[in-house]
Amino acid sequence: MSKVALVTGSAKGIGRAILLALAEKGFDVAVHYRQSENEAERTRQAAQALGVRAIKVAADITQAQEAQRLIHSVAEQLGGLQVLVNNVGDYLKKPLETLTPEEWHGMLDSNLNAPFYLTQSALPYLSATGYGRVVNIGFAGAQNLLARPNITPYVIAKTGLIIYSKSLAKRLAAKGVTVNVVSPGVAENSVSKPLDEIPIGRLARLEELAKAVLFFVDESSAYLTGQVLEVAGGWNL
Repeated sequence: MSKVALVTGSAKGIGRAILLALAEKGFDVAVHYRQSENEAERTRQAAQALGVRAIKVAADITQAQEAQRLIHSVAEQLGGLQVLVNNVGDYLKKPLETLTPEEWHGMLDSNLNAPFYLTQSALPYLSATGYGRVVNIGFAGAQNLLARPNITPYVIAKTGLIIYSKSLAKRLAAKGVTVNVVSPGVAENSVSKPLDEIPIGRLARLEELAKAVLFFVDESSAYLTGQVLEVAGGWNL
């Protein structure tokens, strides 16, 4: 029986690339979206064309009940859940002193709280078969505790995601569930593209980020957990 993977925010961008890479590896997949229904359907069809089962489910995962509903819906429709990729994470570049409370909470909800809600709900499914994979999408440089006054809540959330991932990895290791982080630098679809700051001299391709996720998902990586892999071309070193 095929394994099932859910990638949040997979209608387009990095999430789409990850989802299609998983489908190519034979995973049945769930396309999650909030508003991009047309793009989600195109992604679903592209995945299905690869010979796997593919569904799409809408949810506002910054709300705990919606996140729980998403997990249970995917597991019911596809018969379980073995892989969860927490890809959703809004980005806001704005000077710290001008932030509103709504913007502050929005960054934390999208980048930290949503992965928590989803993963907590997914744990019974992930632990059921002795094989479970959680891959959280982080941010290159979030491990370096530096002042970042224009993206402060975003970086706080991504640094928190690393601590959550490591803590969960330690708790779940004996159950055959691994938890790891793939941290992109500046990708081809990034909002900001400081190419001159990247030692390799180019932007990350979406397929490179997807391959990093596949590395942690593969059964041969069962001994790797609590790790952070930066796919950044040397940016932020």
